[in-house]
Amino acid sequence: METYFESIRIGTPLDRYEFKKIKKGIIMGLIACYQLISDNRLKELEGIYSENADETVDFIEELEEEVTDDSIIDMDKMWDVMHFVLTGFGSDDKLENSLLSEAVLGTSINEESEEYIASIPKEKIANIIKELEAFDIQKALEDFSMEKCKEAELYPDIWDYEDEEDEIKEDLKNYYYQLIDFYKKALKSSSNILVTIL
Repeated sequence: METYFESIRIGTPLDRYEFKKIKKGIIMGLIACYQLISDNRLKELEGIYSENADETVDFIEELEEEVTDDSIIDMDKMWDVMHFVLTGFGSDDKLENSLLSEAVLGTSINEESEEYIASIPKEKIANIIKELEAFDIQKALEDFSMEKCKEAELYPDIWDYEDEEDEIKEDLKNYYYQLIDFYKKALKSSSNILVTIL
């Protein structure tokens, strides 16, 4: 007989967040990290993830010890609203065949895991850069609305703090350009990108 936990869909980062809260109690905020990863290390990660998901976070922590400062970035807790700004949808409504959506969320390695770990293959990097650079971030931020973020129930729940709107918009602009620069590093080094929202 299917248990309550088994019946919960945990395909998106926020699905996983709610699942972990139910199982383990309230947890720390979800932070998105983007890391350059070689073909061999990505295959190794995918093998571990498919066989024993519990060991995956340990492996990722091991990877993080190997990286240099310019091979990893984080978007703190702003990944959901960044996805919303770029696509018009929160991460719960991840768009299929959208490079802008994939730029933020990647493609999940294991849909059944309670940890959100995804990747972006190096073959897609150049096209993602083109999509990001073609996006009018200035216009998007001019149209930015805390009320719309609240209506969309975006993570994190900070949308009642209207006095912080300018700071949030500035953060989003910085993360947007940081993301483009990082994708260019991936292209130059012929690397894949590992996305973790943990």
